[in-house]
Amino acid sequence: MALTLASAAALLKEHHLLREIIQGDVWTDDPVRIAGADTPFADITYDTRTVAHGTLLCCKGNFKAEYLNGIDSKGLAAWVAEADYSSATAAPGLIVNDARRAMSLLSAQFYGRPQDELTVIGITGTKGKTTTAYFTQAMLNAVSGGKAALFSSVDNCLDGHTYKESDLTTPESMDAFRMMRQAADNGMKYLVMEVSSQAYKVDRVYGLTFDVAAFLNISPDHISAIEHPSFEDYLYCKRQIIANAKSLVMGADSAHADLLREDATAAGIPVASFALHDDKDLGTAADVTMHPIDQEHTDFRATVAGVNVGDIHLALDGDFNYLNAAAAIAITRAAGAAFSADNVASDISQLALHAIEPVRIAGRMEQFQDPKSNTLAIVDYAHNYASVTALLDFVYERYGSRNPRITLLTGSAGNKAYDRRPEIVRAAQDRIEHFVFTAEDTDTEPFIDICMEMKSYVTNPNVTSTVIDDRPAAITNAIYDARAHADRFNVILLIGKGDERWIKSHHAHVPFEGDDRIVERMFAE
Repeated sequence: MALTLASAAALLKEHHLLREIIQGDVWTDDPVRIAGADTPFADITYDTRTVAHGTLLCCKGNFKAEYLNGIDSKGLAAWVAEADYSSATAAPGLIVNDARRAMSLLSAQFYGRPQDELTVIGITGTKGKTTTAYFTQAMLNAVSGGKAALFSSVDNCLDGHTYKESDLTTPESMDAFRMMRQAADNGMKYLVMEVSSQAYKVDRVYGLTFDVAAFLNISPDHISAIEHPSFEDYLYCKRQIIANAKSLVMGADSAHADLLREDATAAGIPVASFALHDDKDLGTAADVTMHPIDQEHTDFRATVAGVNVGDIHLALDGDFNYLNAAAAIAITRAAGAAFSADNVASDISQLALHAIEPVRIAGRMEQFQDPKSNTLAIVDYAHNYASVTALLDFVYERYGSRNPRITLLTGSAGNKAYDRRPEIVRAAQDRIEHFVFTAEDTDTEPFIDICMEMKSYVTNPNVTSTVIDDRPAAITNAIYDARAHADRFNVILLIGKGDERWIKSHHAHVPFEGDDRIVERMFAE
């Protein structure tokens, strides 16, 4: 059904968001009093620059009346806002209690509720969201003939095979529903999407019900004045996915697992769990488990509902990636696509299982060997205590017997997530020999200030540290330093940026060669 002023008002009333409709001197809650109330909107936007004839404009965030200068000449049909802008435009305005929630509901309606045509899977957690999303999409593509779409912090894919770089972990609601419509029109059956804590904090997924919600894990992150004031708030926002889902997949060993199960019980939804067990300790019982079958942890065995469904060897190294694989299996099962209760190890389940083996994600656990020295470089997005710990666990598990000399090249985001700065140092300082602190995405904070702050947290007298705020120079220096210690096996961990080709500074994306490309270029010299 086409979205009109009348149907928009009715939808907003249903959700107790509409205050009144204003057009000039007319203040009403009855859209019949507004001329053209039954005329379908031609478009919907939150950007005044894209307004054209028949557009509904959603005024969100720090919107200012001056943004509406000359807007009537573009053919604005109506607007939605928390404030009265009727003095700036002759178009009718829907005044609401919450513009972001209103925008999400209206966007879904404008695009014909595309979520109803898809099996929508939402994945949240402190770490592992992106890898789990890619694994899940690969499985679903394998069993559906390539009919799985993806929204991730790295790429968006609307046709099962074409990937375009994304801007946000979870898109703005209007963008999300527009892309969902494209995916549904492209014949997609599934949508796998990462759901950040901010998605619930700022209502990017308001009104969206997930067919399957996955809660991977939780640990402190994103704590700052502009994100979450406390860990409690961070966890609370992530938990909202459970109240807005039809089923839950969760890490059996996740912190606060009991609370998550209580949430699922309150929501009246079924729960499936996944876990990673080593070969000595079966650990917590789970519906899907992974455990290593060799000492090097290069191959793992998958068990679903107590049935051995096969062994896999992932292109992505690390125990944590096998845990992500277990999550993807549990999600695919909950979505009804494979590993069904009556035939867990069926041919279609085997197709799904082995579809994840070749999956690689740019900037995640990318390993490079220097032909001129005994040096291994690993490029990864690790950016907090949990992910740095997991990365170092992998290094020691795989290379500990070689007594590696480990250098960690890191920075931290500016103006937010201040807790990451000491936590990255705390996770690493007793397990490495050298820090190189350098530029990351600083926003308006000077690179050097963040680097010097992180350096101040180093308390281990046996760990050296260097500050080089130019990231390419820092990477080059770390490689030369490793080559100067050729008598040792060197491991350089370059974290935080992955394969990104920009560094954020003063609200702009400044072009950057990329950690991976710099390493490749240096190792080729």
